[in-house]
Amino acid sequence: MAACVERVRQGDTSAARLFIEQLYPLVERIVRAHRPRRVEPEDVMQDVFMKVFAKLDQYRGTVPVEHWVARLTVTTCLDHLRAQRCRPELRWADLTEAEAHMLEEMQSEKEQAPPGYALDAREVIAKLLECLSAADRLVISLLDLEQRTVAEIHQLTGWSRAAIKVRAFRARHKLRRMMEKLEGQRP
Repeated sequence: MAACVERVRQGDTSAARLFIEQLYPLVERIVRAHRPRRVEPEDVMQDVFMKVFAKLDQYRGTVPVEHWVARLTVTTCLDHLRAQRCRPELRWADLTEAEAHMLEEMQSEKEQAPPGYALDAREVIAKLLECLSAADRLVISLLDLEQRTVAEIHQLTGWSRAAIKVRAFRARHKLRRMMEKLEGQRP
């Protein structure tokens, strides 16, 4: 891959195509996991590759290219999330009938989701996550939804391990408060 990077830096278009083909699956996987809901993944991936080629001269070769591109991809996703400001809270009226019914059933079942409500639960979680800041959403997605380790998140984001743990704790607390507030609005 290092030889491919050098050829791309020298302006070799076939090397650039090969470079994109090799990195595309990695970038696509990260973007699909962390993109804002209202932004097409192809738009974010295009931005990522534009940044990769624009900043290729800054790549020193001290880490594998894949790590450098993954970090640039996460940063680009964060930039898109920051640009897309969402409403700071979720209201009961924002839920679909199926989502509201799923939450009511879940409350009556003592915190266990009733069978067949997986899609509705996923949508409610996505709506709650949209109310978090971009960084909080990212750390919760990586840590809790993707089951990544703190070390992996440190590698991707460059945040300290302590900052990751504190941010995750605070984000979970915010989610809990939002859920309690949402339940309090139930008709």
